[in-house]
Amino acid sequence: QVQLVESGGDLVQPGDSLRLSCAASGSFDRINNMAWYRQFPGKERELVASVSSDGTQNYGDSVKGRFTIYRDNSKSTVALQMNSLKPEDTAVYYCNVQIQRFPGTYNYWGQGTQVTVSS
Repeated sequence: QVQLVESGGDLVQPGDSLRLSCAASGSFDRINNMAWYRQFPGKERELVASVSSDGTQNYGDSVKGRFTIYRDNSKSTVALQMNSLKPEDTAVYYCNVQIQRFPGTYNYWGQGTQVTVSS
């Protein structure tokens, strides 16, 4: 099994910055993709940012230029630096990792961390 522990969610004001962190632990041979998703009330989860094992990054259109995803393979962690936060960024943010462990690949989710942007 793999455990994901998220941290960093908070109540902040518009324009503020916030950094989310996610640490993976457990049994796996390697981590493939690492990503952050968010979910608004009553909506499906949407991709915020992802980073592949070779470092290729991908961002949702609404966060491009404001959010940056960081990956530390030595610590099996992924972070999301969020700058210039807007009220519409308010959501529950979830860490997601895809791991390799014989005999296949497996997808895991964190428990979610609340980010609220409000004045």
